[in-house]
Amino acid sequence: MARKKPATTHGIAVVDKPTGVTSHDVVGMLRRRFNERQVGHGGTLDPSATGVLVVAVGKATKLLRFVEKTKKAYLGEIVLGTETNTLDADGEITATHDMTGVTLEDAQLIVAEHFVGAIEQIPPMVSAIKIDGKRLHELAREGIEVDRPPRPVTIYSFQLMPTDEPHVFLAAVECSSGTYIRTLAADLGTLLGGGAHLRNLRRTAVGRFTIGEAQAPDHCELLPVEEAVRTLDRIDITRDLADLVANGRVLPAFEGDGPWALFDPDGLLVAVYEAFGGEAKPAVVVPQN
Repeated sequence: MARKKPATTHGIAVVDKPTGVTSHDVVGMLRRRFNERQVGHGGTLDPSATGVLVVAVGKATKLLRFVEKTKKAYLGEIVLGTETNTLDADGEITATHDMTGVTLEDAQLIVAEHFVGAIEQIPPMVSAIKIDGKRLHELAREGIEVDRPPRPVTIYSFQLMPTDEPHVFLAAVECSSGTYIRTLAADLGTLLGGGAHLRNLRRTAVGRFTIGEAQAPDHCELLPVEEAVRTLDRIDITRDLADLVANGRVLPAFEGDGPWALFDPDGLLVAVYEAFGGEAKPAVVVPQN
């Protein structure tokens, strides 16, 4: 079997994902654009959603998990009175409710009581989570619904604002990785005595990657590999220590909880270390050119 060609292009792209394409489609676009097979993304967006999708190329793909775990920010519209089978505007209507008596203040009170801090969510059937080896959205296409265990997530901020349409609220959410905004919308509708669905979802930030720097797949800039760890604590180390780190040396724990991004005197990322007991162990050692 022929060996895979080593990656020669490396970096991070902050993409403004357009509507109507999957996150995997965007990965394919960048594979073709950079002529590189080793490409991946840090956190799926639904086809109808837009906004920040962080894509790694070459050796930066080893660092994607540190992008995926970061806080996310979203804007979306919650439409009261209509439920769909996908919990968003792409699905078929399954129920309607008269919610004309519900006010923005009512919704804000429910959000403050039930949807801020540590909560649990039941993943939607249209998600990519696997149950017994099969993705939920694949089961949903077959008309199969299965029990899904609730998952813990954290909602750091959940603000509701009025729009020009009655009973349509603009939602601004900051949350942990793994949060389903469509589930927030549907659960809010239920607690308000009816139902709701989500539309026009846009991710505005993934950690410190923001919509202000995001660009279309055909025009996005390829940033240095080091940008993948911009949210981590930075540790500058000596040349001698960098040589040891490059060989996976276990070190005493640094200040803070980690992970820590270790940089050599030239400003190049050498490794990411994580806490293990009272020590710091290499999670990823970045190969140098």
